[in-house]
Amino acid sequence: MSGFTVFPAIDLRHGQVVRLIQGDSERQTTYAHDPYAVAQDWISAGAKWLHVVNLDGAFGEESQSNMEALHSILTLGAKVQLGGGLRTRSAIESALDMGVERVILGTVAIEDPDLIDQVVAAFGGERVVVGIDARGGKVRIRGWRKGSELDPLALGRKITDQGVWTTIVTDITRDGMERGVNLDLASQIQSETGLAVIAAGGVNSVQDVQRAKEVGLDGIIIGRALYEGQVSLVEALAC
Repeated sequence: MSGFTVFPAIDLRHGQVVRLIQGDSERQTTYAHDPYAVAQDWISAGAKWLHVVNLDGAFGEESQSNMEALHSILTLGAKVQLGGGLRTRSAIESALDMGVERVILGTVAIEDPDLIDQVVAAFGGERVVVGIDARGGKVRIRGWRKGSELDPLALGRKITDQGVWTTIVTDITRDGMERGVNLDLASQIQSETGLAVIAAGGVNSVQDVQRAKEVGLDGIIIGRALYEGQVSLVEALAC
């Protein structure tokens, strides 16, 4: 991937397109019952990449409906980065075999770091993204439900040493809140680790997109702001 990329988010929960506030499954808004149609709309608007999250997988649940939705989205031809519950080598291989361009790993970066080494060696650092999901200065895992003692910058340095190229940095306190992106955290991690950083959480205007590009980030993920009409994907892509 070259240049700055805008990623429209498609979060899947029981086969539907939803958004959560701060990752809380009890604070869910359902936006669409047809993920394929949503993906088609974003691609028609000009998106080249889609950010797809299997929330059921993130919460440790099986979900055939989410897998069926993912299969249908992949037929549309856009590049997909997929996260949510990818915690075994077989699950990661299965996603890549399906046609997913990049996998997003989070929990295993802390609970099973050897797996990061294995998949980077097998598939290349460009196909493995590690999510750095932070709250209160610490990284959270297991669908953001479990805390850790690792700070975001320390995790960024660790995965850089493991050969990972890209990270998605999310300030959980801003996710779904449309209060603006934490560009300070994202920029710090990028400048001090050399990772390509994609910012997530809190986009509320096209200005957020422009600022993320201006500070040199690799991309930005937009979720609720698109679904609520706060941001036009066409305008965001024009940045």
